[in-house]
Amino acid sequence: MTAPGTAPENDAPASTNGTQRSNRRVRHWLTGAGITVLAAALGITLAVRGGATPACAAPPTGSTIHKGQASFYDAGRSGGTCSFPNPPADRLYVALGASEYSAAAACGSYLDVSGPKGKVRVMVMDQCGGCRPGKIDLSDEAFAKIADRAQGIAPVTYQAVVNPPLDGGLTFRMKGGASQYWFAVQVGNHGNPLRSVEAKGPSGGFRKAARQNDNYWTVEGGLGPGPYSIKVTDVYGRQATATTIRMVTKQIQRSTATLTGPDTARTPSSSPSAQPTPTVTPSPTPAASSAPTATVEALAGAAPPGSHRC
Repeated sequence: MTAPGTAPENDAPASTNGTQRSNRRVRHWLTGAGITVLAAALGITLAVRGGATPACAAPPTGSTIHKGQASFYDAGRSGGTCSFPNPPADRLYVALGASEYSAAAACGSYLDVSGPKGKVRVMVMDQCGGCRPGKIDLSDEAFAKIADRAQGIAPVTYQAVVNPPLDGGLTFRMKGGASQYWFAVQVGNHGNPLRSVEAKGPSGGFRKAARQNDNYWTVEGGLGPGPYSIKVTDVYGRQATATTIRMVTKQIQRSTATLTGPDTARTPSSSPSAQPTPTVTPSPTPAASSAPTATVEALAGAAPPGSHRC
């Protein structure tokens, strides 16, 4: 399993509009004003990247099988809304709608996606504007493995990969602008969605970090100059602690700590766990009269007005 590399990047906060999708194969070339007027006339609220996350939002977990649709896009060298330095080396990634992206809770986890031509494993790297639950946006390379790209949109099923095999241990990257007075770290190569991150400096106990929508974990007021110990817990209660993490910004620091290795502990958790028998969760079916929207993922994924989104 490959993870994002260490290419130089711009560590500015991720845009609220997410990754620019310049290579869409299907677009409705409507002006912004035209879309606004149409939406107002039909009483439809258009979904946008970085919008409010639904209260019932959660990343895919356990063995639940989700049924829906997939489109495709090319993120170029961007690491998406998850703020990774660049895409995974194999370029097999996916963008999820706001509810499943869940304010970055899905970042760095993996999905197995099955389509008409086969199955592919992808890493969650981005948020998809206009995608309802069940609608996902695959990379060009990933889509080509499960469907004919000429289709543009394909029926798929997908589910979380629990404890995916990974190369190496957890990685850590301090955000540009972080300092002894403002702690901001990104955790990578963890595989399962994360539940919490705690950190401490040379003195004092662990302090809980707050997850941000750009996939950084922050502690206001900072933790001193370091080095730091960082405790990571996933949604299944697995826990690992890395030590001697330094305050060096925009560089990936690799550790030997893993969420599946001998240094892993289990913590009591009410979080979801894998179930022995998979269940299928059908996606809401868009009404035939749904309004036109600006991108292919919105065309395939916009939920009918007033429909339940969770």
